[in-house]
Amino acid sequence: MSLKWIALLTVFVVVDIHGMSAAERKPENIWPNTAPQETGNIGEEKATSSKPGDKQVLRISNVSTPTLQFYPAPKDKNTGTTIVVCPGGGYNILAFDLEGTEVCEWLNTIGVNAVLLKYRVPRRAGLPPYHAPLQDAQRTLSITRTRAKQWGIAEDRIGILGFSAGGNLAAMAALKYSQRNYDEIDAIDKVSCRPDFAVLVYPAYLVKDGKLVPEVQVTKNTPPMFMAHAYNDGVTPESSVLLWLALKRTGVPAEMHITETGGHGYGLRKSPSNSHRWPQRCEQWMRERGLLGKM
Repeated sequence: MSLKWIALLTVFVVVDIHGMSAAERKPENIWPNTAPQETGNIGEEKATSSKPGDKQVLRISNVSTPTLQFYPAPKDKNTGTTIVVCPGGGYNILAFDLEGTEVCEWLNTIGVNAVLLKYRVPRRAGLPPYHAPLQDAQRTLSITRTRAKQWGIAEDRIGILGFSAGGNLAAMAALKYSQRNYDEIDAIDKVSCRPDFAVLVYPAYLVKDGKLVPEVQVTKNTPPMFMAHAYNDGVTPESSVLLWLALKRTGVPAEMHITETGGHGYGLRKSPSNSHRWPQRCEQWMRERGLLGKM
């Protein structure tokens, strides 16, 4: 084959790759080898759908090989802003469609690129619930920043968004970026894992006995945050309220929305409650912060 045809084929392949839909882009492992401290005793990863008649949620369990999947915004809408999405599930499973793929697809509609993180669950015995997931989130934030040119994104507009336990994870990533939760393994880990902003939707496990847990240490360098919660959420809205107050007292920009009803675990799906309107409020917050303008 001539060099001319090789060059043409190369161009075709590159165009074809970038023209693939997000669903066609395969997930990739975030660790080059076994994830830190993994022993292989979790069991086989499983994906379980809901029973007919129940609320439909795809539940992923027994994750020991965490992955990321890039969902690029349409070229004509792409703002360059990118968000790492962390589904919830009590650090036991991942509500992968409700708080994952559906969220990535919504972000794309407003010109935001998404990176869906399939982090390790269930909780690892003897360690804080967020321990292994935080390793995965920090690594994913650094990978995303190193891919800025390749993916056509802005390296200074990389945020993190999470629901419930994923909201706890997003908070920990925003609060604990100054020290990695694992030993560096390569050049990727020398790149900042600090999210430029965080979105917490009904975040869990941030309070105990009416006070923020000790792990929640807000500083003036903590990134700006947006929070949404329902007053009648069994996973107490105090998680959002007390964190918002800590951010305010420290001078970190933050916005919080508490609806009267809504409960827990609604994702983006419509309900009789006003709670499902948080995406519009979040979009406006991002717009006001200059995150939805062109690069």
